[in-house]
Order: sequence, then structure tokens, then C-alpha cells
Amino acid sequence: MLQEPDIETLPWPEQRALDDRLYREQVGYLFEHSRFFRDKLQANGFATPESVGGLDDIEALPLTEKDELRQSRSEAHPIGTHLAAPLEEVVRIFSTSGTTGIPSYIPLTAGDLENWVRTSARSYGASGVSKGERVISTYNAGPFVAGAALDSFPRLGLCHIPVGTGNTERLLAAVKLLKPQILACTPSYALHLAEIGEARGLDLPNSSIRRIMVAGEPGGGEPAMREKLEQAWNAKVTEAMGIGDISVSLWGECEQQQGMHFSGRGFVHFELIDPETGKQVPQTDGATGELVYTHLRHRGAPLLRFRSRDHVVLRTGACSCGRTSPRVRCIGRTDDMLIVRGVNVFPSAIREVVNRFAPAVTGVVSVRPSAKGVKQAPPLKVVVELAEGETASDGLREKIESDIRATLVVTTTVHLAPAGTLPRSEYKSRLLDFSEASTETVDD
Repeated sequence: MLQEPDIETLPWPEQRALDDRLYREQVGYLFEHSRFFRDKLQANGFATPESVGGLDDIEALPLTEKDELRQSRSEAHPIGTHLAAPLEEVVRIFSTSGTTGIPSYIPLTAGDLENWVRTSARSYGASGVSKGERVISTYNAGPFVAGAALDSFPRLGLCHIPVGTGNTERLLAAVKLLKPQILACTPSYALHLAEIGEARGLDLPNSSIRRIMVAGEPGGGEPAMREKLEQAWNAKVTEAMGIGDISVSLWGECEQQQGMHFSGRGFVHFELIDPETGKQVPQTDGATGELVYTHLRHRGAPLLRFRSRDHVVLRTGACSCGRTSPRVRCIGRTDDMLIVRGVNVFPSAIREVVNRFAPAVTGVVSVRPSAKGVKQAPPLKVVVELAEGETASDGLREKIESDIRATLVVTTTVHLAPAGTLPRSEYKSRLLDFSEASTETVDD
């Protein structure tokens, strides 16, 4: 359902014109309140807000990396020098776990939080949920930004049943007793639950679940993965995507299942860039690139040209749902990408190819590079888990290797593992495993 029809059906060129004005105002706010961006822009030759220009000129501005924000933190500035509002005006501070073990703090003013909830409501509303339905979620709200996404459920008129991560027994009991119509979780966890259900003889296809809203990792838009989940649950699968530093659930898929619509219009501007050169990629139908985000109406800690590391394919054609924003499908993360003899390879793309061989395989894979770092020498080791009752054969292994080579132009050595031997996750799946990698790196 359309949450804000006047906004969600506005012609996209008109949206850009409105966003240009908001962007210029946001830049002015950054110069006045954000030490980080004032210094960054002035160091790159932009002395005043006027010199920055509008959205047509945004490519000339430097990109912002997550590490830059981390480096601006100190005991005196625990959030970072990009904090742009007095803490007295901040109503919520989320955090991310971060790869260094030191959390990144994300402050929101009341207006920021409201914009996040509106964005998430547009995103999840697109999936076709109806007022009065019950949704059971497995995301840990706690200190994490998922809490703002979950705040959108009552906004949509849904009854929310939160169970959090690591509570499989509680979740299955709630599905049986409370009969929710909607499950919200990561795609890998939805698959894990389906496997548990089958192993225990649970009749999940005839449970109350009729809609699964997946987010948190790529996979929900992969055709084979989606088909497997829909058959296992007898439910429709749609996906959503966001990024904690900018806004949760910035993208949400409608019932047409043709990619995730941009739901952050009026609050966030997005670009596509070539992840290697940093140059903008024209937003034409079928274009691929890394998403870069800029806040338009943010006060707590606004970001300018922030690299998401999400690599997507863009769709710009009309959608019968009436929403006019572009759509994307995430095909991987650029920080997970491997380069095998000059070819860019996403682990999620390997999984997508492997899933074509269902039901002989479970769809659980582990990509195990032989060296540390992005660059790898062929063949790339891929462990593929067999389905229950299947036995390893050279024929199956060779077919998977051949299909990966034909589809992704990369040579692999496939190892077939017995059912249930690869680890499952109750949150996000880990497709890359460097435990077998040597300390040597691959030269150019």
C-alpha cells in the first residue's frame, strides 16, 4: 500500500528538482554546524556553500568513507566531529558494532527519527502488508538502527511480535500460537528456519505466514533463493535494504517483486558510482554501480556523498504499483568483492549460480580464498553443501564449476560437503571464509 501517495507517485524529475533545493539548504547547514564537513569541503577548494552548487555539481565533491568518520572520534568527540546538533536536541543514539570492535554512534534528533520511521513505513508498506496483520521479527533492536525500522510497524497499523536473534524456539512457538501473517528476518535465517521446520516435520507451508520481508543482507532478490523460500513457506518474499549511517530501510520491494523502490525520497539523495574510479555512473535502466548517499533533511550527523559499499543493478522502468522511484537489486558488497585474475566476483553471485542446482544442494556455500586480500589467483575454492540424502559426484561438481565459469567468467574448484556441515546463521550469513588463506598476497 502507498503510505504517502503524493510523494511516492511524484514524477522522478520533479522529485529531483525538489531535492536540489533541500540539498543546497543541507550544505548550508553543514558549513554552519559540521566541523568535519566544513573542514573537508574547504580543504577541497569549496570555501562557501554557494561554491558547492546544486545536485548537478555534486560529483565534484569528495566522497566520504566510513573510516574518515571513525578517525574523527576522540574522547572529546565520541560521536565524531561530524556531529552537527547539540546533544540536548538528540533524542536517540544508535550504534553499530563496527569491524574494529569500537562502536560507531549515530545520533538522531526528533525530526531525524521521524524521517527514518516515515522512510521505513514507505519501504515495508510497499510489500503489501495490511492494517491489523501481525508481524513477527527476528532483528535485535536494542542499540542498533533496526530499532527505527521496527518503529514503522505500528505506523503501518501492524501488531508487532519481536523475538530478536537467537530465539528460534520462541519464534516457532509464536508462529504456532499467535499465527502471525508476516515474518521479518534475513534471507539466510528464513532459509535456516525452513530447514529446521523440514527436519522436525513442521508443516511450515500451511502455517499462518503468508508474507516474508527480508533485509540485512543480499539474497532475497536472487531468483533461486526467493523461489526456495517461497516454496518452503508458501509465502511471498519481498526484500528491503538500508544502511545505518544514513537511514534504515531506504529501499523496499513492492508486490511486483521487480526490485526495491527507493523509499527515502525527500530525505536522502542517492548516486551510483564506479567503485574503482569513484566516477558517477549514469542512472539508466540496467546500470550497475555502488550506491552513494547524501542526506537532504538531517540534523544530528548529516553525511555527504557517503559510500555504502552496496553494489546494485538499477531499474528505471515504470512499475504497475504506481511508485515512480527507481528500483535496485543488491548483487553484493564491494568490500566483499574478490578479483580473480582481473574479474570481479561477488560471493553472493556464486551462491546464486549454485542455487540453480537445487534440490541437489541446500544453497549454503562457503567461498574460501587461498590468500589474504581482494586479489586471488584461480582456481577459487568454493564449498557447496549437498542436500539431505544426496551423495557427492564428480558429475555434479564439474557441472557447478562449469556453470560458474560460464556465468561469472571465473575458474573455481568446487568441494561438495555433506548436508548440515556448513554453519548456519540466525542473523547474517558469512559467505567468505579466509581461515584457509595464506599470509601471502597475490600480485597484479
